[in-house]
Amino acid sequence: MQAESCREPALNPLAATVSALNRAARKRTTPSGEGAMVWRVWGTGEPVVLLHGGYGSWTHWIRTIPEVSQHYELWVPDMPGLGSSALPPEPRTPPGIAQVVAAGLAEIFSPGAGVRLVGFSFGGHIATLAAAQAGDRLASLTLVGVAALGLKGEPREPFIKERAGMGWEERARVHRRNLEILMFADPANIDPLAVYLQAENIRRARFHSRPFAGSDAIARTLVQVAAPLKTIWGTRDVIARPSLQARLDVLRRHHPELEARLIEGSGHWVMYEAAEEFSAALIELLR
Repeated sequence: MQAESCREPALNPLAATVSALNRAARKRTTPSGEGAMVWRVWGTGEPVVLLHGGYGSWTHWIRTIPEVSQHYELWVPDMPGLGSSALPPEPRTPPGIAQVVAAGLAEIFSPGAGVRLVGFSFGGHIATLAAAQAGDRLASLTLVGVAALGLKGEPREPFIKERAGMGWEERARVHRRNLEILMFADPANIDPLAVYLQAENIRRARFHSRPFAGSDAIARTLVQVAAPLKTIWGTRDVIARPSLQARLDVLRRHHPELEARLIEGSGHWVMYEAAEEFSAALIELLR
């Protein structure tokens, strides 16, 4: 994401914040459909792969990268059809995306590499499907605020859509409200950077993951995942309603070794809303 993608002068400092972290990354590509899947890499040490959520990009992890890259080598791709990565081959479904991701993992990491795979929301859906194909490359799988567990959630207020001709202030209000609906527990934690990231990620999203959230794909696939399972949730994540415990029970069904960390008072985008607590919990689980 480059600073020039932001047309409003007042937003330039926000774009510059993203651009600075982007420039600090090493880049790698693997095939995705007729183009490439883009991977950004920070830090050194044992490898950790972070998969972002639906309608997102690597910037979902923008507050995780600086801390966790001091302990691990972080590989943070844009998933196919999102951010800077090309669309996957047809049919464009989660299994197709997972195949692209799994092929990328196989190209980058050798068997026995000890990769720690972490997936947020829709990224957890893809991480689970890819983990079932990864064999002994994986040391662990960590799921953060995932759907696709075959459980019904509570009805939510519908998202607001941008309209043609909206100026930035109107667009910002739309994206702030949508962050309140899904991503944050406390609206006071939504800062201008979060709004900017949301607007940019939505603008660049070409793969629409929302229709797959109601499936049971994670629940069905976990039996095929040999790596130890871990999970992190915000206790006020709307995805977990009406029962976070029911979701933990599904994850334990085939993985009784499940280690869970709950971030009190945080919502769905837990690694942004409670960045310090999340990074500490993730580092603890990865060890």
